[in-house]
Amino acid sequence: MRAGLYLAILVTGLACAGTAAAKSGVPPLLFPVVGQVTYTDDFGQARPGGTHQGNDLLGTKRAPVVAVEEGTVKFWTTSAAAGCLLYLYGASGTMYEYIHLNNDLTAGNDNKGKCAAGVSYATGLVDGQHVEAGQLIAYLGDSGDANGIHPHLHFELHPKGGKAVSPFPYLQKAAPLLVPAPPAGSPFTLRLTGTVVQATPTDLTLTVASLASWPLHVKQTKLNRVVTLGATAPDVTVGQKVTVWTLPSPGTIAAISGEPLALTVDRVA
Repeated sequence: MRAGLYLAILVTGLACAGTAAAKSGVPPLLFPVVGQVTYTDDFGQARPGGTHQGNDLLGTKRAPVVAVEEGTVKFWTTSAAAGCLLYLYGASGTMYEYIHLNNDLTAGNDNKGKCAAGVSYATGLVDGQHVEAGQLIAYLGDSGDANGIHPHLHFELHPKGGKAVSPFPYLQKAAPLLVPAPPAGSPFTLRLTGTVVQATPTDLTLTVASLASWPLHVKQTKLNRVVTLGATAPDVTVGQKVTVWTLPSPGTIAAISGEPLALTVDRVA
């Protein structure tokens, strides 16, 4: 395809996406949970308390939960059904609800934690705080009437602050993150463990099985995520299992979502 034609198609596609977002009030989102989750379009299903107003994202207890867009957070700590809840009032005017956040102090289902920063909400986060897209805001759990059920995030989406709509089509298009955004102004580094898919003089592509990140100390396993990094003549072969450390990178959306060449190799072992 000619470059000019490709560019015209790309611009048209972006314009259509922008028009759709403008009509709904919902911008392109980041995926709300960092790590592996499973979910279906269970919006509207019959539940004991009425129809289901969101999608349940089943994941690992205390998995990082992030702001899907820039906005302001509000804590809600007194709901027996929702448990520990957080509202995100997005800059776009869309409101999001994060429900059943963690209330356990151990790996077990002890229910000894309060709906507070460091347990349900990110350490240091305060009620009414402005947050950036991708910022760590909470931890996945099973509080409220999800107690003892598989830990999950009940995620609701309210365009223009109105009635809930199915988050499913927005989640399907949302950018999944490798890590939450680091504190403002701080760079971050990764240690990636995986298998070499391709190695050239300018880039290295891995199927990443696990990672660890700094300064947030977030770890992930069973990723199975393909990531392409900038590299200088990496001395590796296809199929080789390697551990890669990245150079410090600013916490841009491209970098924390692992877009191609947004991260650069520091060393390989």
